[in-house]
Amino acid sequence: MSNAQAYRSQGEPIQEIEDKGLESPEVIQTSLAAAMTLGLKRGTFYRNAQLTCLNLLLTYQEGCQGRCGYCGLEQKRSEKTKGTTFIRVAWPTYSFDLILERTKEYQNSLKRICLSMITHKRAFEDSLKLVSRLHREVDLPISILCAPTLIQTTEDLQKLKEAGADQLGVSIDTATAEIFQKYRGKGVRGPHRWDHYWEILSKGVTVFGQGQVSVHLIVGLGESEQEMIMTFQQVHDLGAVVHLFSFYPEPGSALAEKAAPSLGRYRRMQLARYLIINDLANAKTMRFNSSEQVYDFGINVEPFVASGQPFRTSGCPGKDGETACNRPYGNERPGITLANYPFMPNMLDVEQIRGELYVGLIEGVGQL
Repeated sequence: MSNAQAYRSQGEPIQEIEDKGLESPEVIQTSLAAAMTLGLKRGTFYRNAQLTCLNLLLTYQEGCQGRCGYCGLEQKRSEKTKGTTFIRVAWPTYSFDLILERTKEYQNSLKRICLSMITHKRAFEDSLKLVSRLHREVDLPISILCAPTLIQTTEDLQKLKEAGADQLGVSIDTATAEIFQKYRGKGVRGPHRWDHYWEILSKGVTVFGQGQVSVHLIVGLGESEQEMIMTFQQVHDLGAVVHLFSFYPEPGSALAEKAAPSLGRYRRMQLARYLIINDLANAKTMRFNSSEQVYDFGINVEPFVASGQPFRTSGCPGKDGETACNRPYGNERPGITLANYPFMPNMLDVEQIRGELYVGLIEGVGQL
């Protein structure tokens, strides 16, 4: 199913910026879902999903200076596809003033704003300006998805908090140092360093508080299930929260031909994440086969599977404590099978999830 079919979009973008010379903070990119929610794009969501977090992305002529091999913002991406998509869908560009005006108009349907930096020399200072303005003019909590490579001190993080952000995001993405190095560091001649990302994560918890910092992790970049689950536990033990993504091959990127992880594998990771961050189980009590697949979560997981909660999109909460950043169809094309549910799974969804949970296990017998 194409993006156009998924969202039933009609017509051209409304007031989308065409002057490629304009940059943040004057202009900002936003997801297709957010543009639709703000009335800037026409369309409807599959299964009537509702976006509840406004996702914003800084943009510059030089683009992101990171070279992450799986990312839609990758510098080496082919000119034909560069800048056209990011985490699967289009991110149109609008004036920040227009986005702010529309956000005020539609804020009753939103629960949070998330501003994402990119690795660019101006991104930190511009983020401070934009977060401060959003905080002054809109009555919504604000997350800042930081670019750790641009941040060196605890004071830098304190500035983001003082500007008005109440949640900090750190996109470590990979479960191991080796995979990080391969796709984000020296393996792609990139600027990012594994140890520095974890240092900023730890400092972030000190500044923003326990449970106020999130780590993005992507399933399917070459890690084993056991490695990913151990990383969940490490993040949780530091006082942070894991937000989980399923790898999606970005056209034109270095990993464009790499397959997405199997649904069975992703379901097991969703369930393990949920159990760990809610202190319902510990990675040390889970059992893994010789292929490092999890086949026993250490407790009876049926009540949690039946609830459907572990399989919903994980993201920062709104004022009501419920997930606000639900990113409809950011991980997969809308259809019968969803990796992340942007709404509560119904009974039929839960039955499908049960059937998917232990698919692909090479050894061991999964037990609900």
